[in-house]
Amino acid sequence: MAMKILILGGTRFLGRFLTETALRKGHDVTLFNRGRENSGLFPEAEKLIGDRNGNLKALEGRSWDAVIDTCGFVPWAVRESAGLLAGAAGHYTFISSASVYDELQNPGIDENHPVSQLPPGKVEELEKDAAGPASYEYYGELKFLCEKEVEKSFPGRNLIVRAGLIVGPYDYSDRFNYWVSRIAEGGEVLAPGRRDKEVQFIDVRDLAEWIINMAEEGGTGTFNATGPESRLTMEQLLEECKTVSGSDAELVWADEEFLLSNDVRYWSEMPLWIPDRENMAGFLAVAIKKALRNGLSFRPLHETIRDTLGWEAGRPDMDRKAGLDPEKEKAVLAKWKQQTV
Repeated sequence: MAMKILILGGTRFLGRFLTETALRKGHDVTLFNRGRENSGLFPEAEKLIGDRNGNLKALEGRSWDAVIDTCGFVPWAVRESAGLLAGAAGHYTFISSASVYDELQNPGIDENHPVSQLPPGKVEELEKDAAGPASYEYYGELKFLCEKEVEKSFPGRNLIVRAGLIVGPYDYSDRFNYWVSRIAEGGEVLAPGRRDKEVQFIDVRDLAEWIINMAEEGGTGTFNATGPESRLTMEQLLEECKTVSGSDAELVWADEEFLLSNDVRYWSEMPLWIPDRENMAGFLAVAIKKALRNGLSFRPLHETIRDTLGWEAGRPDMDRKAGLDPEKEKAVLAKWKQQTV
């Protein structure tokens, strides 16, 4: 049966695919955002213009079967939207993050694992600062407080999705895209640390499909949502990138301590890599059994790589948010070769 679904956001990456999925399944979709990005998308959807940070007027006096909140970052803003909609919607899905977790040293982190907490008085300090740059330092802690606000306004009617790294077409974070594109270019490719280090991510389309299914069913509770279903190593990922792109890339695996001593920044310049010395093995080894039992499924890895590569081919030139500068990569590769001769 068709539902009336309100999506807060809805035109960038996950929101874009949530909207596309909901429309494909025959739902009546309303988008609420500032109207600044991709405003021409989805002409068949109703569009309400506003700003969740203080301008929710367009949502007043309306009702929906379900709300999906893709862009809640600070608890005071989520408190306002969830509070306004508490009597106007039957169900509220909040897109949170696996970054809420604390004590990341061991794999297998499930939904009952300890979360990071802000020190006393910190949230009030951040709110006074209007979520300035300092807030990004507390991304996980603030996301958890957002979850609590949703649970207060929609008790027993909320779905909390603790997503991992989301990848695929229209991903401008460039973490997954860097490897797909760099491998396709071929030649010697600097690869980080242990070949068998586990990595996790989820195709945005798989996540969107599952979230819409859960909203349709009125699913509730907190779920880790990442992938794949079975263990994936960094080497397996990069070799699959080679296969899909038909690349002649030669992977040159450099020691972690060497990379760090040569100022190669993990996660940003070398996406998906976190050195062993950071003691964060659990960050990319989150348990997803609960979501799997509730229908989360995954397309083959080669499809995600293929479609990301296809999107990258037509993507306009712009500054990348992640990945190693080509000249720096060449220099580090040369130094590594000298050391290992």
